[in-house]
Amino acid sequence: MRVFAFFIAALTFFSGVIAVDIQKSVLISYPAGTPDSVVTKAKHAIVDAGGVITHEYSLIKGFAAKVGAKVLDSVSAWGQEYQVSIEEDEEVHAMEGAHIGI
Repeated sequence: MRVFAFFIAALTFFSGVIAVDIQKSVLISYPAGTPDSVVTKAKHAIVDAGGVITHEYSLIKGFAAKVGAKVLDSVSAWGQEYQVSIEEDEEVHAMEGAHIGI
């Protein structure tokens, strides 16, 4: 009976660990006319949810972050009026699959 109780406790623990929001790297950008307060609110929400701002851009209004999917829904909703762009950060290759003939 004790083994069964231990097994149930272990399953409960692992289901709680699995329920944690999975973090992914994203690029978030806004059009130039977006108020700074909207960008700041998004950054604070990400940090408050346990995410990390990995880079802030100076040429465009935006930033890169590692964040859980749940908070991205909020950031998307707040920035909808300003046409926020949220895209997953992926590795890009300029010459992928290209063959150069000489």
